[in-house]
Amino acid sequence: MTQALPQGKLYESQKLALWYFWVALALFGAQVLFGLLAAWQYLDPNFLYGKLSFMTNRMLHINAMIVWLLLGFMGGVYWFLPLELGREVVGIRLARFAFFTLIAAVGIVVLVYLLVQYGPGNAFTLWFITEGREYIEAPRWADFGIVAVMAIFLYNVVATAIKAQRITGVVAVLMFDLVALAGLYMAGMNYTPNISMDQYFWWWVVHLWVEATWEVLVGSIMAMALMHLLGTPRRIVETWLYLEVALVFGTGILGLGHHYFWIGTPEYWLGLGGFFSALEPIPLVAMVVHAVYDAGMHRMQTVNQPALFWAIAQAFGNFIGAGVWGFMQTLPQINLYSHGTQLAPAHGHLAFFGAYVTAILTVIYMALHQVRRPELPRFDSKLWKWAFVLMVVGIFGMSAAMTIAGFTQTMVERAIGGSTWQAYIDAQQHPWFQSGMVWRFVFGVFFLVSYLVLLWDLVTIGKGEARVVKEVGAHD
Repeated sequence: MTQALPQGKLYESQKLALWYFWVALALFGAQVLFGLLAAWQYLDPNFLYGKLSFMTNRMLHINAMIVWLLLGFMGGVYWFLPLELGREVVGIRLARFAFFTLIAAVGIVVLVYLLVQYGPGNAFTLWFITEGREYIEAPRWADFGIVAVMAIFLYNVVATAIKAQRITGVVAVLMFDLVALAGLYMAGMNYTPNISMDQYFWWWVVHLWVEATWEVLVGSIMAMALMHLLGTPRRIVETWLYLEVALVFGTGILGLGHHYFWIGTPEYWLGLGGFFSALEPIPLVAMVVHAVYDAGMHRMQTVNQPALFWAIAQAFGNFIGAGVWGFMQTLPQINLYSHGTQLAPAHGHLAFFGAYVTAILTVIYMALHQVRRPELPRFDSKLWKWAFVLMVVGIFGMSAAMTIAGFTQTMVERAIGGSTWQAYIDAQQHPWFQSGMVWRFVFGVFFLVSYLVLLWDLVTIGKGEARVVKEVGAHD
C-alpha cells in the first residue's frame, strides 16, 4: 500500500530534492544552449572561431545532459524514499554536503572547460583539465568526486532501509542498482595505452552505466511515481521492475556487442549485440503502459495532469527513442553501414528525452504539486500544455532531421563511396545532409523556446495559492 504525501509538510530529504531539481533544470538550459551553439557551428564553422570551439560546445552539451539527468534522478529518489519507507532519510546532513560538493565540482569543471578547454597529452591534463574521452571528459579528480557522491547516495538509501526495518521490492532494486551505478563508472577510470582495451572499458561506462543502471534507476523512480500519481498497485510496478532488472542487465551486457565489432573484437558480436540491445527497453515500456491502461480503466482520475502527460510521454518516448530508433541501428546489416553517422545522435536525442527527461519532469510536477497546492483536487495550468507540445515537436523534429542526414551518410559515404575520405566529403556536401543540419538547428531553436516556456510554467504553476511548508521532525 502506498503512503500519501502529508499535506503541506515536507521531509528534509524532500527539501533537498527540490534543490536537486532546480539545479538540474538550470543545467538542462545549459545543455540546450550549448547544443544550439554547436548546431549553428555545423552550418557556420567560423562562428566564435578561436573563442568557443565546436568541440567545447559539444562537450558541454553532452556533459551538462549527463549531470542534470543524474541530479534529477537523485532528486527523485530523495523525494520518494521517505514516502516509500515512512521515515526521514538517514544521513541527511551528509547528503546536503554531497549536494554542495557536487555542485561546486560541476562549476569548477565547467569553468575549466570554458577558460582552459584543453591541454597537452600528459598526466596534468588527465587529472585537472579533461580526460579527452568522448562523453566522459571529466578530469580524474572529478571522477573520484562522482564516485564518492554516489557512495554517499547509496549509504543514504541503505541506512534508511535498515533504520526503517523495511525493504520494499522497489527499494531492493534501487540498492542493487546504486551499487552498479558507482561500480560501473569506475570502469572508465582504468587508463591503458591500448586503444582497444581503453574503448572496451569506455563502453562499459557509456553503455552499461548510462543505458543499463540509469534505465533501472529511472524504472525505480517511475514505479514510485506511478503508485502515487495513479494509484497503480505495487504488485504490478514491482513485477515489471523485476523483469526490467533481468532484461536490462541480462541483455545490456551482451547488447554492448554492437559496439565491440568496431574496436577489433570478433564479428559475431555484431549480431549478438544487435539482438540483445533490442530487448532492453521492453519491461519499462510495459510497466508504464500497464499503469496508463490501469488509469484509463479508472477514467484517468489523477489530480496532476502535467505529471500524467509526462508519464505517458515517458512510456512511448522510451519505446520509440530507445526501442524503435535503437533497434533500427543495431540490426547488424544496418549497423555495418550506419555506425557513427548522424543516425546515432538521432537515436540518442530521442532515447534520452523519452526515457529520462520525461521521467524527471513527471517527478518535478508531482513535487511542485505537493509543495504549492496539496489541498486542491487539480494541479493544472495552460502553459504546461504548450511546453509539452512544443518540446515533443522540437525533439522529434531534431531527430527526424538527423535521421535524414544519417541516412545520407549511410548511403553516400558508406554504401556507395566505400568509407573513403572523398566519400566522407561527398556526404557532407550532399543537399540532403546539409538540409538535415539546417532543420536540426531550426528545431533546436524550437526546443529552446519550449524549454523557456516549461521553465516559466514550473516557476509559476500553482504559485498563487502557495502554502507555508512545515517540517516533519528528522529522525537522523
